[in-house]
Amino acid sequence: MKDGLVSISERLRDEVGALKFGEPTAYVYNPLDYAFASHRMYLERYGQGTRDYILLGMNPGPFGMAQTGIPFGDVSMVRDWMGIEAPVGKPPKEHPKRPIDGFECPRNEVSGTRLWGWARDKFGKPENFFAKFFVVNYCPLCFMEESGRNRTPDKLPASERDAVNEVCNRALRAMVETLQPKMIIGVGQFAEKQAAEAIDGIDIPIGRILHPSPASPAANRGWTEAAEKGFAKLGIDL
Repeated sequence: MKDGLVSISERLRDEVGALKFGEPTAYVYNPLDYAFASHRMYLERYGQGTRDYILLGMNPGPFGMAQTGIPFGDVSMVRDWMGIEAPVGKPPKEHPKRPIDGFECPRNEVSGTRLWGWARDKFGKPENFFAKFFVVNYCPLCFMEESGRNRTPDKLPASERDAVNEVCNRALRAMVETLQPKMIIGVGQFAEKQAAEAIDGIDIPIGRILHPSPASPAANRGWTEAAEKGFAKLGIDL
């Protein structure tokens, strides 16, 4: 379906944008809103047709997708490897400690340098990687507390979390129906769990690899090796 993912992402952008959040969440960034130009380029360039595997992340990091609109979207990886760069706007309410500088962001997203760096080193050209894989985040919103501390979707109050999950489950299910993968691979335990909830009733296996977060001691000991062992355990020949 031509531009199927674009339409799904536009609906997701609007639906999560209408949700309300209270303390301790003080700031909510929606990169599908202010960084949709680059996100659309990502979908149109690398998300056409079907894929063998969906790699599912959690939600945007403050120096990754929050800046570039691309999942795990470290600036250098998105611009220099994927060849994507576009103007990025600002969220309506911006934390002074977490400014949105778009492709001028000076900080690296460690999770993104690890995941996309592995894809680059293993597959060479992005087209080779995206022939088999597509990467999406379960939730497109970045949540922050008043201090600037990142707050993940699983830490939201139950009523807010349920509202987010309802919207994001619907979007993920639509993406799965469009991409028709052989398997969904959660990047971390949260994504694996949400994938199972979202596609309940659809006969697609779900697996998991280690999340590349620098907060993970296991990832810091060697994420690439751990991820490749994870793929091998799932029966995926890289």
